[in-house]
This record gives sequence, C-alpha cells and structure tokens, in this order.
Amino acid sequence: MTTLKKSRIESIDLLRGIIMIIMALDHSRDYFHSAALVDDPLNLATTSPFLYCTRWVTHFCAPIFLFLSGTSAWLQSGRKTTKELSRFLITRGLWLVLVDLTIITLGTTGDIYFSVFIIQTLWAIGISMAILGLMIWLPFYVILITGLLIVLGHNALDFAEANHQGAFPFWWNLLHRQGAISLWGGHSLFIFYPFLSWAGLMMLGYCFGKVFTSYESIQRSKILIGTGLGLLAFFAVLRFANVYGDPVHWSGQKNALYTFLSFMNVQKYPPSLLYMCATIGPALIFLGLVKQTGSRFSKILIVYGRVPMFYYIIHFYVLTTINIVLFLSRGHTVAEGLKGAPGMPWKFVAPGEGYSLAVAYAIWITVVIALYPLCKWYDIYKSSHPEKKWLSYL
Repeated sequence: MTTLKKSRIESIDLLRGIIMIIMALDHSRDYFHSAALVDDPLNLATTSPFLYCTRWVTHFCAPIFLFLSGTSAWLQSGRKTTKELSRFLITRGLWLVLVDLTIITLGTTGDIYFSVFIIQTLWAIGISMAILGLMIWLPFYVILITGLLIVLGHNALDFAEANHQGAFPFWWNLLHRQGAISLWGGHSLFIFYPFLSWAGLMMLGYCFGKVFTSYESIQRSKILIGTGLGLLAFFAVLRFANVYGDPVHWSGQKNALYTFLSFMNVQKYPPSLLYMCATIGPALIFLGLVKQTGSRFSKILIVYGRVPMFYYIIHFYVLTTINIVLFLSRGHTVAEGLKGAPGMPWKFVAPGEGYSLAVAYAIWITVVIALYPLCKWYDIYKSSHPEKKWLSYL
C-alpha cells in the first residue's frame, strides 16, 4: 500500500508539472508574440491552426490545477483532522487571494502604481479553497452533489446573462462573468476569473480523491480511464447538440479542420461545462495510464509539479523582466513603459510590437529550463524542513 501511495502522489505531481510547463507557454505568447495584444489566437477568421493549438493546449492548465488542488485536499484529510484541514484550506486560500492582488498583479502588469488589481488564477484557487475549507465539515455526499450541481448547472446562467439589460452587479461578476469595478482614485479591479464554476470543480476534485484512497492500482486505473473517456463522450454529444454547456455555439467553417476548431472552441472565462469536460477528461485518462514515474525525464517534470506556486510566481517576474528589457531595446523609454498602452493594465507593452511565435517558443523553453535549478533547490529545501509549516503556503 505504501508503494501504491507513493506512485499515486508522483503521478499527480507529474501531471501538475506538465501543466505548469505548458502554462508558461501561454504567458510567453502573451508577452512576446506580436499579435498577442491585438487579436485572439482562437479567432477563426484570423488565426492559424498552429497558433490556435498553441493557445488551446494551455486550456488544460487552470482546470487541472484546480481539480488536483481539490484532490490534494482529500489526500491531506488522511493526515489531518477536519479542524486542521479546514483551517489550513481557509487560511491558505485567503493568502492566495492576497498574493494574487499584490505579488501577481505587480508581476504580470509591471505597474508599480497598481492602477488595476487583477484577480485571476490564484484568486480562483484561493477562494475555491476557502469555500472547500468550509464545506469539508459537511457529509461527503453533500459536497459531491453541490459540486455536480454547480458544474452541470452553472451554464443555465448564460441564458439570464444573454437577456440581461444594463451593467451587471459586482457580486454577479465575482460569480460568473468577467468585469471591471471602479475603486478609489483611478484604481480599479478586474475580475479575470469569476469563481463559481471553479469552486464547483475543486469540490469534485476533492470528492474524486476518494478514488485514490479506496481502490487498488488496477481498479483505480479502470475508474480513471473510464471516467475520462465518459467525460469526453459526454463532451462530444453535448457539444454536437449545440444547445447547452457553453455560451458560444460552434458552426460550420471554410473547411473540416476549421469546423473542428470551432467545435473545440469552448469558453474559459468562466469555464463552461464543456470546457471542463474537454480538459479534465484527458487528465483522468493520463492519471489512469501512468504506471511508472521513475524515469529521469519524469523526475525532472515532477520537480515543477512539487513546487507549483513557487514556480508560478517566479516565472511571471522572469518573463516581465525579459519583456521590459526587450521593450527598452526596441527604442522605447522607461516613461513610455510606465505609461502603458491606452485601455490596458499591462505596462511596458506596445500592441502590434513583438516577435514571431517561434521566438515566443524559444523564450518559453529557455525560461522553463533556467528555472529548473531554482525549483529543484526549493523542492529539496522544503522537503528537508517539514518543521517550517509556513513553507506549505508557498
């Protein structure tokens, strides 16, 4: 049983490491691709299949990380009392929200004046974690039913949004719709990740953690693969029906390839039911198929998966620093950089400027490789100092 537990945890870390690396590709494209600030890579009228796939593959990152965060909470429930786990989830969740508002906002925008506070991935994880910290006092089936109701039912709100007149209230934007909120003295808050469906997904990840602790390897693999295939089949049928599960319908395009791209173009903000099925399904299949995590390459990937928040914060500051250096190298001044582009929260950017997708890929690979020694050092340090409880918050 000990061997099974170790293998299970390493397979989760392996998957988490892969998605953390893929995540950096999306952010490298955002910073350095010449079309990043002027067009949507999923816009079928202007994109190329390669650019589309570069963006779409990163769809896996946020939902898998949220889902696995819930699973990790379940696994911790075997080592902590309900009170201890609840306190940890709530305090760490609120800490993540604070980090997103301050450290990540600065690291992503480069704006030392915090003209716009952005709540995005860590906010979604943090608020979902805090909610889960309250939910774990309830019976297992209540958490499961609540998660299912949210994930399966939240797209019913799309119909209300489509018929709504005027601005949406602040609380609605927090729950289910992107939006900007004016604060004080010219500052504002941009809600990038409405949290309702993310919270439901984390609840399901928590409940799915029971699969890892209740079944032996062979049966567990069958459940993981079967559930993953079931989610993909459910996605295909519901998406083909074109009536529910995503606010944007697919349509026939100029050829079969682009029609398929339209079929797969599901909404991330907030994550639709179909988006979650299309991303969590392959993740479960991957976990069901992985048998060995002892190869040298797997061990490298696992390092990134063991220190995800540390890596997440550092990689933003590295990318922002590179972006500032390249911005200045193109003849711009610091004053121009701090002024930013009209209507955009990011500083040291000029829409339409930048580089080819190949350059963005090269920067991505270079940054990921360069961060490995630092991640390895932190992983060793964290593992060798279990008495330092504060390390579990980073």
